[in-house]
Amino acid sequence: MNNLKFTIVLSAMATALLFAACGNKTNNVTMQQEKPKVRLAVAEEKPIQQTEEFTATVESDVKNNIAPNASYRIKKIYVDVGDNVSKGQTVVQLDVANQDQLSLQIQSQIAQAESQIAQMQNQQAEFNRISELYNMGGISKSEYDAAMTQLTVQKNAVAAQKNQVKVLRTQLAQMSQNTRLVSPISGVVTARNYDDGDMYGGQPILTVEQLNPVKIMINVSEARYSEVKNGLSVDIKLDAYPEDVFSGKVTTVYPSIDQATHTFPVEITINNQSGKVRPGMFGRASLNLGVADHVVIPDVALVKQVGAGDRYVYIYKEGKVKYQKVELGKHFVDRYEILDGVKKGDKVVIAGMSRLANGREVEVEK
Repeated sequence: MNNLKFTIVLSAMATALLFAACGNKTNNVTMQQEKPKVRLAVAEEKPIQQTEEFTATVESDVKNNIAPNASYRIKKIYVDVGDNVSKGQTVVQLDVANQDQLSLQIQSQIAQAESQIAQMQNQQAEFNRISELYNMGGISKSEYDAAMTQLTVQKNAVAAQKNQVKVLRTQLAQMSQNTRLVSPISGVVTARNYDDGDMYGGQPILTVEQLNPVKIMINVSEARYSEVKNGLSVDIKLDAYPEDVFSGKVTTVYPSIDQATHTFPVEITINNQSGKVRPGMFGRASLNLGVADHVVIPDVALVKQVGAGDRYVYIYKEGKVKYQKVELGKHFVDRYEILDGVKKGDKVVIAGMSRLANGREVEVEK
């Protein structure tokens, strides 16, 4: 009897397990056959203003390092950092001890030359008298030739003395120029590396930078090379003046492309008559490159790949979705400009992406 009860219990348990297994199988089939429901939006093509923004640091248009051509002691620096200077203004005076010594040498040479000239004048007068006597037959040919030789020697000596004085005067002028340093440009002093009494040691004594105009340098993608031209207007915003927009113009488009970065340098000049813009300021330059027709889709269609910065969308076609990488342009409120990956008229998924996979069949909600 007990064995019969045990057999009945085992049979009941097996039947229950069988029904449970059949139920799970039915549920799995139902889940596999159920299609995720999605909502779609159609990609449109619209005219988009093409602007490129670049970060840059302001530079002076002209920068001059002021230094002598030899090691001198600095006697006096007349300007300091922040001072405005004019072109041709004396900014540094170096020790002129060597200059004074050379000046005395030149004065001595000039005195010797004047003495030689006086002797030559006397010799010329004596030769004139001897020449008259020779013409009258009062002296011999040998005496005449001796006087001529002596006069020629005297003239050569005076000429050599005059050349020496000329060389010394040139040296004096050069030394005077090197010991009195002037600014070759009008601008502002941005660096001072010595004090009065220091010995010049190779580093520039002063740095003067021209502040009007100023410039910025940016590196533009080679894809834009045909669009960037001299004279192109540029809007510039500086961190120092967040509310202001400064106007600039492209003044130089460099002719070569960097092989490593595939970019080319562009120089932008900013009129700085107000003097507000200073070298070293950080800002952003916006190039206006016209209008182009580009695809636009809702920003909710974008899917970010886990662990990467790439963006994707699901494109719907013939009942299935395709996982497609896209290149983004500008963001406009709730839409994104698409530079690559989606074509005009493509249908993109904007809701229901959580259950999707590449190639999966879906059901479109109306």
